Amino acid sequence: MARMTSSVLTVGFDLDMTLIDSRPGIRACYLALAERTGTYIDADLAVTRLGPPLAEELVNWFPGEEVAAMADLYRSMYPAIAITPTTAMRGAREAIEAVRAAGGRAVVVTAKHQPNAELHLEYLGIEPDAVVGDLWAEQKAVALREHGAGVYVGDHVGDVRGARTAGALAVTVATGPCSPEELRTAGADVVLGDLAEFPDWLSVFAGLPYPPARA
Repeated sequence: MARMTSSVLTVGFDLDMTLIDSRPGIRACYLALAERTGTYIDADLAVTRLGPPLAEELVNWFPGEEVAAMADLYRSMYPAIAITPTTAMRGAREAIEAVRAAGGRAVVVTAKHQPNAELHLEYLGIEPDAVVGDLWAEQKAVALREHGAGVYVGDHVGDVRGARTAGALAVTVATGPCSPEELRTAGADVVLGDLAEFPDWLSVFAGLPYPPARA
């Protein structure tokens, strides 16, 4: 297994279904949007395919010419509805702490609207070094390169594409809509069950004493 050679380790993390379980909040927000607009939305179905940009879901329920306006309305409703029901994924805080204990930086790169992503992290007490929102799949490579991330951790095949485009190691967790087989087929370098396995993996990857010393 590869080991870090750079003196500064930077690890990027996806947000939805990687660091946070946003399904309850997103479901509630879709139901509120449906009630407000009088448009049927299968919220239970929508939360099984989190990852891609909001517009890619809304186009299933609204005419194309209305999607941009509906996305703006959804995002405006989101803080009051979706933040408090959302929980941290198992091992999320420990994963960020493991990067810090290794002397590294943790950067969240997500397709979620950045202000709402920041609200989630603040509410849950998860404190990365930077948050970059509104980027999906290959677009995430822009932020990963800018921050010098050598590793990107996500739950979706789109996250794998982002990591590979950035030249970063694609580490995945099987906690989102994509199965371990789908993640491997997409080119994931590492597939973990969840983030609770990440500190052990990082200690080997970075050539650290086991377990990593806490900062």
